[in-house]
Amino acid sequence: MSRRNLAWLLWLSVFSNSTWANSKLNLTQGVTEISREVYDLHMLVLYICTAIGVIVFGIMFWSIAFHRKSKGAKPADFHESTKVEILWTAIPIVILIAMAIPATKTLIAMENNDNSDVTIQITGSQWKWHYKYFDQDIEFYSVLSTPREQYENHQGESDKSENYLLEVDKHLVIPANQKVRFLITSDDVIHSWWVPAFAVKQDANPGFINEAWTKVDEPGIYRGQCAELCGKDHGFMPIVVEVKSVEDYQLWLDEQHELIAQAADAEKASLSAEASMDELMALGEKTYVAYCAACHQVSGAGLPPAFPALKNSPIATGDVNTHIQIVFNGKAGTGMQGYGKQLSLKEIAAVVTYERNAWGNNTGDAVQASQVKSAAGNSTASDEKTLEAVTPTTTDTSDKKVDAPTVTNTATEDLTKIYSKEELMTMGENVYMKACVACHQPTGAGLPPAFPALKGSPMVLGDIAAHIDIVLNGSKKNAAMAAFGSQLTKTEIAAVITYERNAWGNNTGDLVQPAAINTAASAK
Repeated sequence: MSRRNLAWLLWLSVFSNSTWANSKLNLTQGVTEISREVYDLHMLVLYICTAIGVIVFGIMFWSIAFHRKSKGAKPADFHESTKVEILWTAIPIVILIAMAIPATKTLIAMENNDNSDVTIQITGSQWKWHYKYFDQDIEFYSVLSTPREQYENHQGESDKSENYLLEVDKHLVIPANQKVRFLITSDDVIHSWWVPAFAVKQDANPGFINEAWTKVDEPGIYRGQCAELCGKDHGFMPIVVEVKSVEDYQLWLDEQHELIAQAADAEKASLSAEASMDELMALGEKTYVAYCAACHQVSGAGLPPAFPALKNSPIATGDVNTHIQIVFNGKAGTGMQGYGKQLSLKEIAAVVTYERNAWGNNTGDAVQASQVKSAAGNSTASDEKTLEAVTPTTTDTSDKKVDAPTVTNTATEDLTKIYSKEELMTMGENVYMKACVACHQPTGAGLPPAFPALKGSPMVLGDIAAHIDIVLNGSKKNAAMAAFGSQLTKTEIAAVITYERNAWGNNTGDLVQPAAINTAASAK
C-alpha cells in the first residue's frame, strides 16, 4: 500500500462518524431522533471548526516558512484592502448562517410539546425525584437505592455494582414510540433533570414549571442524574428511566393501580394493628437511615444550623403530636420536607418512635399508625381553618356583603336557580382558591408555560362555551389542565368561570349560571 493511500485511510478513520461515535471522548449519539440531531450538529460544528483551524494555521505556518527574512522575502507595502475586508467579514457570516439554520430547527423541535401521548410531572427535592402521571392517579418518589454504607465507602469495593451511584428504588417508566411530555419543577432549591441519552436537560426551578419531551425508539434502561449543584447530597440524586413497549407499559400501569389498591388496604389494616416497640424501632431505624440520615446524620447529631440535631432535641423529646405533624407535613421555611406522601402511616409511626427513643432520648413513646392519622388529620383540619380565616367568604359590592352560597351535593343542586353576580363571584373566589390557585396563582398570573395566566387570557376573555368546555373536560392540547366536571358541582363550575371572567381586571361582565353548565355537560 502506498504512503498516499495509507494517509487517506488514516484521515478517513479520524473523521468518520462511526469512529467518533464509538469514542469515549466524544458525545454519545443517544436513542431519540432529537438526540441524534444534536449529535450531528455537534459533529458538523466540530468539522467546520477543524477545517477553519487547519486552513488558518496552515496559511500561517506556510507564510512563516516561505516568507521568512532568511529566504530574502520582503514585506509587502500596502494599506487596507477593501476586498480582503469584505471577504473575511462575509465568509464567517456565511459559516455562522450555515450552522444556525440546522441548529434553530433542532431547538424549535426540542421546545415543541404539542400532541403528547403521556404527561408526567417531575418535582425535584433534596435529594430525590417525585414523578406524577397525569390522568393515571399514579405518583411516587424515586431515590438512590444503594445503601449509604456502600457509597460512603464503609463497605468493600467488591460490593458495589457498576452503576452504584445511578441506581434507584423506583424507575420512571415510559412507553416506547410515544411522545412523553415532562413538566419539571422543584419544591426547594434549583435542580436539573438530565438524561443524556434523550438529549433532555431541563432545570427544575421552585415556583416555575419548565417543559421538555422525548420519544424513545427502543425499550431499555437509561440513566441520568441531577446536573445542578443542589446541596450536600447532590451527587446521590440519580435518574433511571425504563422504556417499555406500549403493551408492557399498559401492563405496568395495571400493576401500579393494583399496588396502590393493596397499599391502601395495608394502610387501613395498620390503623387497627398495634406494633410492638421492637418492631417499631427496627422499622424506624431502617426508615431513618434511608430517608433522614442524610440531613440529621446516623448519630442524630444533625448538621446545624440547617439540619438540627435530633439527639436531645425539644421536638424529639417534646409533644409527640407536634413531632408527628412535622414529619408528616414538614416545616415551612426550613429544609424539613413533609413525608406524608412518601411514607406509609406505619413507617412514619416507626421513624417517630425511633427518633424519640434512639441516641439516649428514651421517651418510651411507641407511636402507632392510628396516632399518626389522628395527628395528621388534626393538622390538616387546622390548616383548612387557617385557610378559611384568610380566604374571603364575602364580596363587597354596592356597599353590601353577600354570603357565599354553598353547594355540597350534586343530587340536591338546583340547576334552575339564577344567582346574582355577587353570589357567583363570592362562591367562585372560594372555589378558585381551593381548586385552581395552585396552578394559576391567586393573582391569575399562572406558572407559564405549563399553566398559562388567566389574567388577560384569550380563553377567559373569549368564547364562553370554550371556557366552559375546558373547565368541564380539561384540555387535549395541554394535559396539565385537568377536567373538573367530576370534581366540582355544576354550580361551582358556573361560579368559578364567572369569577375568572371578571377578576383581575378581566371585567367581561359575563354571568354563567348552573343551567348553562348542565346544558354543556349534557351536550358532551
